[in-house]
Amino acid sequence: MWTASWKFVAVRQTKSLVALIMIVSFLSLWILLPAPFANPAIAGIYVELPKPAEKNLYKLDVGWPKFPEFFTGQVFGVAVDPVADVVYVAQRGISVPKVLMFTDHGYFLQEWNTTTIEMPHGIFATSASPSPSVWVTDVGNGKYGHTVKQYTPLGKLLQTLGIPGVPGSELIPLQFDQPAAVFVSSKGDVYIVDGDGGLNNRLIKLTQDLRIAWVKGEEGSGPSQFYIPHSVTEDTVGRVWVADKGNKRLQVFDEASGEWLGQWTSCFTDDAPASVRLTYDNKYFVVAQLNSNRIILLSVPPIGNIGTCQIVDTIQLADDVKPHLVDVNRKTGAIYVAEIGARQAQKFIPNDRK
Repeated sequence: MWTASWKFVAVRQTKSLVALIMIVSFLSLWILLPAPFANPAIAGIYVELPKPAEKNLYKLDVGWPKFPEFFTGQVFGVAVDPVADVVYVAQRGISVPKVLMFTDHGYFLQEWNTTTIEMPHGIFATSASPSPSVWVTDVGNGKYGHTVKQYTPLGKLLQTLGIPGVPGSELIPLQFDQPAAVFVSSKGDVYIVDGDGGLNNRLIKLTQDLRIAWVKGEEGSGPSQFYIPHSVTEDTVGRVWVADKGNKRLQVFDEASGEWLGQWTSCFTDDAPASVRLTYDNKYFVVAQLNSNRIILLSVPPIGNIGTCQIVDTIQLADDVKPHLVDVNRKTGAIYVAEIGARQAQKFIPNDRK
């Protein structure tokens, strides 16, 4: 009787011990196994899951420019002539040269000796032979402001669009009010976004002989309406892209007719596009976002429906850098960024090029 009872207790304890060991083993495996067999949050531990690889397309050229002390004002715009190997930097300030010239390698060339620029905003360089030129938008309120001006590469004034010192909205004669930026296409067409907080909110296309081809825009948030159109560029399939800063979107137009083709908004929920340019390989748009201190690269859509915007890379800048306008060297691929907060221009070079 005692022997039987003892055996019964021993068997029962042995079974309990085995069961306990099995439970502990199972729990140990359940905690240690990766998803989907174990849920890290439920297990009370953190398992770092693999992240999608970033493209990391560009890196900072820390050696550009060689002598940054030449930046003496607030840097608002930058333009590149890849044929002449010249980078133009537009800056503001009292008694400072309004345009500086550097080489693509960072050497200082010279400053413009001109008094015809008050407050430069946008700047664009054309390398068209035999007469390359530089276009500057002037948002000043003095006798030279509210104009778009064309200069020689060394700063000699060639012609002025708009009535100097007189803001307005007329088309004949053509008037501007704080024109933000200018872009000249490979065919010689001139696109002007007017204005940077003034009377006008419009996109103007001029033909090569500076006749008005079409005008789009008024203040508003609907299709073909703008609130502070701030930058403009053209892609390789005849679409014109406008950074509609106040409405936090890119709007797209047909270059021939001006027809509205659509808009991108989803990439700009937290910060507006301030500038837009095309990369040297025509694969991406380079977009500056001033308040978030970053440059984003967006995939260029194929011909047809523009779809929705896709961010493929981000260049995060330091706090309070305030990237304003950008330009791209179509020969080397380098991106130049005008930074009003840091009072400088910076150069970023493609990682796939030496």
